[in-house]
Amino acid sequence: MEKFAKLKELVAAVEADATKFYGSGNGAAGTRVRKAMQDLKTLAQEIRTEVTEKKNSGK
Repeated sequence: MEKFAKLKELVAAVEADATKFYGSGNGAAGTRVRKAMQDLKTLAQEIRTEVTEKKNSGK
């Protein structure tokens, strides 16, 4: 559950940069959004692996 909470925090943190990028075309904000999306992808994969392990262990 800790990683899931971290995922939610990361999404909330990138929201301002996404608004800056999509709203006013701020290129630097777009770079930060892309980095955050890569971090989200990595974290999501870790969560998927964790869930699969837990499911398969029967706990």
